[in-house]
Amino acid sequence: MAMQITDSAMLDTSGAKARVRAAAQENIRTEPAAVRIAIITIAVSFLTIFVVLPLVLVFAQAFSKGVVAYVAALAEPEALAAIRLTLLVAAISVTLNLAFGLVAAWAIAKFDFPGKTFLITLIDLPLSVSPVISGLVFVLLFGAQGYFGSWLREHDIQILFAVPGIALATTFVTFPFVARALIPLMQEQGTQEEEAAISLGASGLQTFFRVTLPNIKWGVLYGVLLCNARAMGEFGAVSVVSGHIRGETNTMPLLVEILYDEYQFVAAFAIASLLAMLALITLIAKTILERHLDEGHDVNDH
Repeated sequence: MAMQITDSAMLDTSGAKARVRAAAQENIRTEPAAVRIAIITIAVSFLTIFVVLPLVLVFAQAFSKGVVAYVAALAEPEALAAIRLTLLVAAISVTLNLAFGLVAAWAIAKFDFPGKTFLITLIDLPLSVSPVISGLVFVLLFGAQGYFGSWLREHDIQILFAVPGIALATTFVTFPFVARALIPLMQEQGTQEEEAAISLGASGLQTFFRVTLPNIKWGVLYGVLLCNARAMGEFGAVSVVSGHIRGETNTMPLLVEILYDEYQFVAAFAIASLLAMLALITLIAKTILERHLDEGHDVNDH
């Protein structure tokens, strides 16, 4: 009897939510046609002018001298070196942020501890700090006159103007993406399933890999996707710590600037088109992942 009452209450609640949602949608539809058309026109115009048109111009400039010139520009040793470095740095930063994001999200969502709010604030810090300032921080730490500069020089360790410095700066600016994608998702799921698994004799690792990870897999992919896109497109922090050594420490965004300043427009826009394609692929994948996340939310609601 109690179960029937509970089920009825849940159905009534779900029905009430559906009615509220339908009423809200109906209220939106009651707006005058002129207002709806004006709002849609403004939104589409902004997207066309500030998003679609720049992307079209990038590809138009990249292929302005033909496909052969486009391929030749990408096949240049300097361009290939920039592409390899960008992929390497993105792989390092995504791996580090994935490990940190999983641990931080697990700690914040599943446990209560002193300093929890402060930890969440620290995770968001790179979003509010200019990338250039982020790069300067590493110069102050690892530069020749920096805090660890003399020790690094004595032990012949190169951080700045090398891959480690670029990877550190990129990891810093992409720090929040995985954690921020997972924290609300894991908080919404609660701890009931993990507690049930542990009560049945599962170890911590078994609980994580067999219960927690399957539940957050789409959130993990979403965070990794955003982190990777941000890592490949990072300019400010990397520009400060890279030293702009041609063929060695120039990532794709840095090479675009150098080629453009040297009036090598086809080559510059060819590299830029790769970054634009990454943005388009990220957008499509982001839409797909958001759909999976929404479906997961709907299942949890029911």
